[in-house]
Amino acid sequence: MNQNRVIIILAAIVVVLGLGYLAYTQFGASAEAELASADVMTADSALEKELLVPGPLGDMTMGKKDAPVVVIEYSSMTCPHCADFNSQTFPELKKTYIDTGKVYFISRPFPFDSAATAAFMLAFCAGPERYFGFIDVLFEQQRQWVLAKDPMAALEKIARQGGFSNEQFQQCMKNGKVFDHISKVAKRAAEKFEVRSTPTFFINGQMAQGFMTWSQFQPLIEKALKGEDITKSEPEGETTPQEKAPGEE
Repeated sequence: MNQNRVIIILAAIVVVLGLGYLAYTQFGASAEAELASADVMTADSALEKELLVPGPLGDMTMGKKDAPVVVIEYSSMTCPHCADFNSQTFPELKKTYIDTGKVYFISRPFPFDSAATAAFMLAFCAGPERYFGFIDVLFEQQRQWVLAKDPMAALEKIARQGGFSNEQFQQCMKNGKVFDHISKVAKRAAEKFEVRSTPTFFINGQMAQGFMTWSQFQPLIEKALKGEDITKSEPEGETTPQEKAPGEE
């Protein structure tokens, strides 16, 4: 009787172990895959949260903050490819996605040199309502003021045309808070997000680099709207590389 009970118990153990192994083979792999996927999603979410942290003076933005797609552009005012994007691609982005509430656009400085820093300072001093207007003018007239014999004098002329007095322009160029903001945003981009050239974009946390025509850029926005990975089909755009990281002499 005792022997039969032992046999029954052993048989039951074998059945339980067999069912456990079968359950693992059926569901274990998918569960592990789900956990791995969750880890990736957590990492992506963490990066997106980090990207949304503004600099000391806040971000210059356009569009609805709760839009399904967030586009962050790091640019330099002396970068010709950034000027091309601003004049050729950005107007379509604004009309098609920003103005319709589908994209929240964030403009961030990543200046290559003192002239680019001064140009960004001028735009920031103009205030949120006039920032993008100054950015447009500075990109449109990029060759004139960048290649001028005295770029600062050329910037001052643009500032006066935009309503600045000579005194206001000089005060802007000496504004330590604005300079500190631009420097910290650029340094953080280089160190934390590995930005090395301009223009560099982050579309819902995924990096895309270089000037792109509208026909190249729009598919990335459409993929982001669908929650798809844009990096699998990211076109190679033309970039202006930075020779030194922000803060280096």
